[in-house]
Amino acid sequence: MAKVGDIVRFLSSTGGGRIVKIEGNIAHVEEQDGFETPVLLKELVVVTPAGETAARKDAFGGTVQTAQRKEAERQSKFVATKMPDAEVAPEVEETVTGDSINLVLGFQPVEIKHLSTTTYEAYLVNDSNYFLYFTFLSRADGDKGWTTRFAGIVEPNIQLFLEELDRDQAGRLDRIAVQYVAFKRDKEFALKAPVAVERPLDVTKFFKLHCFHDNPYFDTPVIAVDIVRDDVPQRPMSIDSSSLEDAIRLKRREDSRPARQPVRRRESHKEEPLVVDLHIGELLDNTRGMSNSEILNYQIDTFRKVMDENLRTPGKKIVFIHGKGEGVLRQALMKELKYRYKGHDVQDASFREYGYGATQVTIRHI
Repeated sequence: MAKVGDIVRFLSSTGGGRIVKIEGNIAHVEEQDGFETPVLLKELVVVTPAGETAARKDAFGGTVQTAQRKEAERQSKFVATKMPDAEVAPEVEETVTGDSINLVLGFQPVEIKHLSTTTYEAYLVNDSNYFLYFTFLSRADGDKGWTTRFAGIVEPNIQLFLEELDRDQAGRLDRIAVQYVAFKRDKEFALKAPVAVERPLDVTKFFKLHCFHDNPYFDTPVIAVDIVRDDVPQRPMSIDSSSLEDAIRLKRREDSRPARQPVRRRESHKEEPLVVDLHIGELLDNTRGMSNSEILNYQIDTFRKVMDENLRTPGKKIVFIHGKGEGVLRQALMKELKYRYKGHDVQDASFREYGYGATQVTIRHI
């Protein structure tokens, strides 16, 4: 909530200044020309709090202003950050480490205890001393091109609200991308190369409580995606004109399967089996917070999914790599094959190719 002494900007019109008095829900803002303007508190965005700037320390040594204007931006359906007029533009408060860009996308559930019905808020954190012209894009599996979800400017050292996503929209963010050009206003600065970063996103994480984690930029657990860390783009897009056609074919194959695909398809020979690695490290990026039973259930669900997808292909060979361990996963698979998928041929897979701890299933017409 804004208070006396804060430097603010008007949401619904150009201008701003310092709050000199608050009466009820009305703030009196002294503008640069010395006149006081009465404005509803909800129509104000705090640019610089009175006294020291509220800031939080991030994991990389930079600082980012707390998101005091988040709710105001949402209520006004703030579409893009406008460049303020020169006469009222506040001076950017730079940080010591801010000349290295850190950029993070965060997805925050509105009601984290109700993931089956909640919506999600998407934010872009600009932990740097640079303004960024940027676009936020997405592409779902099967889509031929990219969709622009947000385009605008994000100011230095700030967290910007991008959009609110419902369950269906969140489930289609299979691939996301951010492009930007960095600059500073009214001062010299080191030139930064334009950046385009594409990242796969495991959308199943939106519906699993253990996939939301604490983050230095947010007050509640989020799914955070690093875009740039200390000026280094994370998984940048690369365009090689000499082999563009091969890259397009590879990209299409990648987009036709989940980002973390446990199935290794060997297409060099039609008789070679489908190989599915059921080690949990191959199925999930992070298992923090999962119990042993939850991990086992996830592995069994993956096994069932692969079996169901191939039941109509008699003669199909599938190798499930389950490892030796204590044999719990293998016993669970054998139980599935005995009762749920009975009638198919089951044998130990080739030790020479897969080592101990692999079972081969040959699909039979049932």
